[in-house]
Amino acid sequence: MRNRTLLAIAGSVWLAAGGNVARIGVQAYRGLPRVVFGLFGSMFFRMSQKHTRRIRGYAGETQPFWRFFDRKAYLIMAVMMGGGISLRYSGLVPEVFVAVFYTGLGCALALAGVCFWGAFLRGPAALEEGQAP
Repeated sequence: MRNRTLLAIAGSVWLAAGGNVARIGVQAYRGLPRVVFGLFGSMFFRMSQKHTRRIRGYAGETQPFWRFFDRKAYLIMAVMMGGGISLRYSGLVPEVFVAVFYTGLGCALALAGVCFWGAFLRGPAALEEGQAP
């Protein structure tokens, strides 16, 4: 796949994950927690910039589709999903915690997806012109 297409795949995965996590949070609680979103939002924004630079820096024009993440990102995703599912179904935290945490985290994940899509839509010229990814 073309390196640029990896940005579209990353954007789609993060948007889908974020949308689903936020949906779970909103179903549990109808308020949007700005503090949780702010913490995760800044983290995932920086992560999307880092991965955009990595993807654009690949040698060659094409890569296997799974290279939209690196190994560390796959590990982090697995730990977050496993931990989130376990915590949610364990009953160790109240429903309001799940609501606030998942809504903020889900919106932040979706923001990362939007950042990847923005990099995809700007195309390779954005990097050549010195613009931030």
